[in-house]
Amino acid sequence: MRRTATIRTASERGGVSLQVLVLMVPVFFGLMGFAVDLGRLYMARGELQTAAQAMALAAASRLIGTEAATTDAQDAANRMVENESGFANRYDYGALTVGETNGSLNSEIVEPAYFATAAEAIGEDASAAGSGEVGGTEARHVRVELVGETPLLFWRFLSLGQEGKVPVRVRAVAGVSAPLCTACNIEPIALAALDAADTVDFGFVVGTRYTLGYSCTGNPIPQPLAGSTQRVPYLILNRANDQLAVYADDSQQLYRVGAQGLLASTTQALACFSVNAEESIWASAAPLACNVNRVNTAITSYLCGMATRMDPSLAQGCTDIPEVDTLTALYQSDSDLTDLEDYTTYAGNGRRLLTIPIVDALNPTGTMIVQGFRQFLLQPLQNQAGIASQDPNGRFMATYLGTRFPIKQGRFGDCAITNGPGKVVLHR
Repeated sequence: MRRTATIRTASERGGVSLQVLVLMVPVFFGLMGFAVDLGRLYMARGELQTAAQAMALAAASRLIGTEAATTDAQDAANRMVENESGFANRYDYGALTVGETNGSLNSEIVEPAYFATAAEAIGEDASAAGSGEVGGTEARHVRVELVGETPLLFWRFLSLGQEGKVPVRVRAVAGVSAPLCTACNIEPIALAALDAADTVDFGFVVGTRYTLGYSCTGNPIPQPLAGSTQRVPYLILNRANDQLAVYADDSQQLYRVGAQGLLASTTQALACFSVNAEESIWASAAPLACNVNRVNTAITSYLCGMATRMDPSLAQGCTDIPEVDTLTALYQSDSDLTDLEDYTTYAGNGRRLLTIPIVDALNPTGTMIVQGFRQFLLQPLQNQAGIASQDPNGRFMATYLGTRFPIKQGRFGDCAITNGPGKVVLHR
């Protein structure tokens, strides 16, 4: 039996090709969507994640253990996305400002949530997720969430993308780290532990106001300032930097570190202190005999700088510091100068917050071993607006806080401490 061959005409072949082409259109747009839309989604997600992390880090830096901390944290986070300067965090090729709408696409900043522990903020387990939110005095960690709509080009022709856009949600968590072994940009003051056996507070009492007075030899021992419980002697630790090109004079350096803490440097030994490290006194800051009722000019220069934290005007007795008018103009006072009995009511910008090394014993002629770091709030003199830079005994008042606020910079290590200030870090 003879088989008859089937011969397709040109029109029939064209019809089949057109049908195949029609069937392939969704596949084509789907593949193009993977190449273009998916890449755009990943890019937008990365940009949103960067914005969320910036907001979380900014917010966490303001978690200083006060009632106003979460409000200040919210303001700090919002500054990362405000667009008055034209440099706000954006996404989708930098076209959309986070938290705004362009008419067709929206983005949303979910109100940050604050937590006492990182585990609660991250919410990795069901019991911790969404629970444990706290107020400003207890907040140590913050969670920031952003939602941004991203446009679709090819997938909008498919049923899954008919709206022409898709929401992208990101989360960032930041907070105060574990205790640091190395602390930078802190105060170059050494206090001896009042109780060496107390590894939490070194014998200091949280909420207690102390007079910090410069160490002197012999008698009579200077009295504490009015309104404080006792006088605690201190020394200025050596961080003299002979490599500075500007304001390199010794008194200028002491003024600057009094005003802002240790100066920035690429050399860690000049900008930081480390637990278990040996330290010595600043050469020009040697103690004098108590009965002379005065201190070296180095201590006065240091207190002149510290006075700017409470009053931006040039303090009395500071005119001998070279270019002091120019130096004074560099600093502003704290925005809260209130004489505070309760630290949690503090609402300032951090200028009064001090982080101080605690040493094994004060030794003006040898070495001192750093035991840890603890924090204080600088207080004004009783019935006055600031401190006395010309105090004959180098005295000023400060309230002991323990470890309430993150420091600007530091490093971890194997110093084996379990208490002390941390720095702001990203948890995720």
